[in-house]
Amino acid sequence: MPAIVLRDRALIRLSGRDAAHFLNNLVTADLAGLVPGEARPAALLTPQGKILFDFLVWRNGEDFLIEVTAGEVEALVRRLTLYKLRADVTITPEQSDGITVVWNEKAAEGAVQDARFAAAGMTLYRLAGAHGDEDTSPYTALRIAHGIAEAGRDYPLQDAFPHDALLDLNGGVSFRKGCYVGQEVVSRMHHRKTARRRVVVVTGETDLPETGTVLTAKNRPLGALGSVAGKQGLAILRIDRAGEAMASGQAVLAGDVAVTLALPDWSGLSFPLAAEEE
Repeated sequence: MPAIVLRDRALIRLSGRDAAHFLNNLVTADLAGLVPGEARPAALLTPQGKILFDFLVWRNGEDFLIEVTAGEVEALVRRLTLYKLRADVTITPEQSDGITVVWNEKAAEGAVQDARFAAAGMTLYRLAGAHGDEDTSPYTALRIAHGIAEAGRDYPLQDAFPHDALLDLNGGVSFRKGCYVGQEVVSRMHHRKTARRRVVVVTGETDLPETGTVLTAKNRPLGALGSVAGKQGLAILRIDRAGEAMASGQAVLAGDVAVTLALPDWSGLSFPLAAEEE
């Protein structure tokens, strides 16, 4: 598979004696167990437990690199700096031409393996800089097929909990480490099993409509389309409502297009048969 350049991705470097402790106390993932060569998903949350930023984190020698949407670099640097206080941490945007991804091939020197795709049963590497094709559509289709959602494409920031984006299932959330911003809400959702919105792979009978189109069953909203590639797309849906609709034989529509819904195989999730009212 050819390498693909993601121009809309950028890096932030954290260095200094306190970098590991500082970052691990802020984000959802457990970075104490982060091994060299692994890029682990994580998020920085609001105090209410919503995703303020989502990103990947990996080690670079004694430093940490955060890969985030390029448009969020400045805001994330500001937010991290607010928490810095007297910690011995330097937070610096990296100069790069984007991130290159390649899958089902031998890793290039300096590449790291994306743990989100590893959880889904495939090998995908990420490498700083531009080293390949500019057409990102194959990567988008790959993300969709494996149920891997990203903020800005599949959900707006400050609108989703980590469970909604399956971060609780792919290593992006730790339920064993100490406190982090928003931890109490996320932990309560986990232990009470109250997460009802989840990433779903949507397949249309014809090409799907545009991102943002509402999915419905008997005119009842289930959620909205995120990334779309031809007949397939991602959506974060109320899976209790979707399960009830499918169990009763109701048609599920994305706009006017009839669709089928599937939870990612690797998630181990299934559709409930009855919806819970809010």
